[in-house]
Amino acid sequence: MSDAAEHSDQEAEPATEEERNLERRRRRIAANRSAERSLARLGFLDPLRERLAFVQEAAELYDLDEASDMYGSEVVETLEKRVAELLGKEAAAFFPTGTMAQQVALRCWAGRTGNPTVAVHPLAHPEVHERNAFSQVSGLRPVHVTSEPRQPTADEVHDFPEPFGALMLELPLRDAGFVLPTWEELSALVDAAHERDAVVHFDGARLWESTTHFGRPLDEIASLADSVYVSFYKSLDALGGAALAGPKTLIDEAKTWRHRYGGAVFQQFPTVLTALAGLDRELPRLPAYVAHARVVAEALREGFTAAGLPWMRVHPEQPHTLDFQVWLPYDRDAVTEAAIRTTEETRTALFSNPWDAKGPGLAVTEVYVRAAALEWTAEDVKAAVADFVVRLKEETGGG
Repeated sequence: MSDAAEHSDQEAEPATEEERNLERRRRRIAANRSAERSLARLGFLDPLRERLAFVQEAAELYDLDEASDMYGSEVVETLEKRVAELLGKEAAAFFPTGTMAQQVALRCWAGRTGNPTVAVHPLAHPEVHERNAFSQVSGLRPVHVTSEPRQPTADEVHDFPEPFGALMLELPLRDAGFVLPTWEELSALVDAAHERDAVVHFDGARLWESTTHFGRPLDEIASLADSVYVSFYKSLDALGGAALAGPKTLIDEAKTWRHRYGGAVFQQFPTVLTALAGLDRELPRLPAYVAHARVVAEALREGFTAAGLPWMRVHPEQPHTLDFQVWLPYDRDAVTEAAIRTTEETRTALFSNPWDAKGPGLAVTEVYVRAAALEWTAEDVKAAVADFVVRLKEETGGG
């Protein structure tokens, strides 16, 4: 190789940590798209052509001779009525994002209770992923009833040393491992908040997935809360969108604030059509995905044990929903490279999501189980683990 060519190759190498992470992300997405097998085919990663085809497919489930929506009319109202019925609430309002829906809900409750303080977990989505939106945009003051990586307890809510107007519960709590309380624990949590004259709001972005764990239908679960937010893309594979459900007086006020926040979008029918399709197609399948997630989790444990890893953890040990965490005692960069290489070289995507460092020599990732995973047997999972461990040992210099 000439000096000039060698110099050119050196220049092409990612120089900074940010550039290396971007290059890994590009490779990971490309590998997942070309993989012949995957535990989850996430629609939002598809090219534009396929997403447009998905909208057309979803549209076939709806009467396209009806009038289009304008500022929340027609098909949007159809979706709102459907969600309210599913959750057993008086009314529902469609929002372009969950961030907006929950700010509006808690802002409205603050006006009713006279207390802008919201008791929330520090790992909840508004605290981790929304850039302090509660305090910066909505004038709310979050307080934390626990700092443990789990759902709060009724005693912690009951004994919290200052008043709060609303208790917000993320069900499941994603950043703690998609964990849910038991039905008895959830009921006691709600009772503890109500005894303090606080309202209860469910951050139910993934509430659709919780029926198996609780052993209750959606409307019975939602009945515990004064208001509920649900997402249409996290579990149901819609283009986006969210809904807030609760008493009609709250929803009427929420629609006013939706307008003030810029959420009264002129036309939203592509997103709404895919949300309706998700309710028809994906919602009935979610219990099967949850059941298979437990098969996949156990096969991962058995596969890593057979491969001789010193330690690993699936968390929760039995997944509460169709998503869960996998922890490995290795450097994040090594695990990331091994996962990408495995997908590139075997065309099988076992670990499709990014790996995060959780301490020296400790990495964690999220595993999603969707329709594509139903084609995997436990033996398929173990074989994919064996392929991954071969490359992990190559990356770490293991035997």
